[in-house]
Amino acid sequence: MVAMKLLDFPSSFSLGTGLRQLYKQGLGVRSLLFLAIDEHGGVHLAIADQIPDGKQLKKLKIGMKLSIAWPFEGRYFYFDSIHQLAPGTSLVNGDRRIRTVSRMFDVSDLVSRFIHAGGEDSVFFGCTPHQPGSWWIRDDKTIALHDRGLVEIVPTELGLVARRIMDDGLYFLPQEKALAGELDQWYRVFESPVGNILMLERRVKRGRLAISGQRGLVEVDVTNLPRVEQTGQVNHDGGYCILGRTSDGLFAVSHGKPRDWGYEEVEPAVLLGSKGGTFKELEPLIKKSSFKTV
Repeated sequence: MVAMKLLDFPSSFSLGTGLRQLYKQGLGVRSLLFLAIDEHGGVHLAIADQIPDGKQLKKLKIGMKLSIAWPFEGRYFYFDSIHQLAPGTSLVNGDRRIRTVSRMFDVSDLVSRFIHAGGEDSVFFGCTPHQPGSWWIRDDKTIALHDRGLVEIVPTELGLVARRIMDDGLYFLPQEKALAGELDQWYRVFESPVGNILMLERRVKRGRLAISGQRGLVEVDVTNLPRVEQTGQVNHDGGYCILGRTSDGLFAVSHGKPRDWGYEEVEPAVLLGSKGGTFKELEPLIKKSSFKTV
């Protein structure tokens, strides 16, 4: 288990002060576990509690984050990930209600500065159930991409990939278009063989991306975008989804109630697979998992 420390900030200004102090204390980007905003605009941050030798923080991987139960009780709106596409330009995934309760671009800008200072491009937060939202942010300009149906957007070396709500396609926006803010230039590059795409894995790892659909899971190779090649498929009766994977091959697998647009009641993930394992190992492991069936 990962020991957590919960920090509360009444405003984005106080968050900025807090992040600067945490950076001076040596807190790493991977130690940011959960980021949420309450309905009054307060910002809440869960971090991995420091231990003397720092080994726990160095070993903390995205799969471990996704397996931790969310810590804040009550009405909170969570971030899923923040990606710095370029200085001053960020991509945010999270609860679509975030935008209604705070100056979201202030929070994302502060976190983007923190992750840049830490030598990273992105930060991923823990798993929470919510209707997905995605935003492209440059300075104080915020564009809600979910208003165009695009959610769970994942950066790659060649551009952005996303799913559309109630759609079986994977969509691609070339890098130069994303950086220029030409956000109407998405096009379809893959059709899911397992029905509507309900969730995308949160990041590309070794050129692979997992797609969770109505009737199963699919893995695709996105190293040659806009060309996309299917590399694996796991059929199931519904409800299972892949949130991410660790560097050594374990998959963060979760379960929820599938809807046409995505999942409800998503549970914290469990890590399945073996070190150096592949997507093909998942089918028998999922059948033996302890998740509730739908």
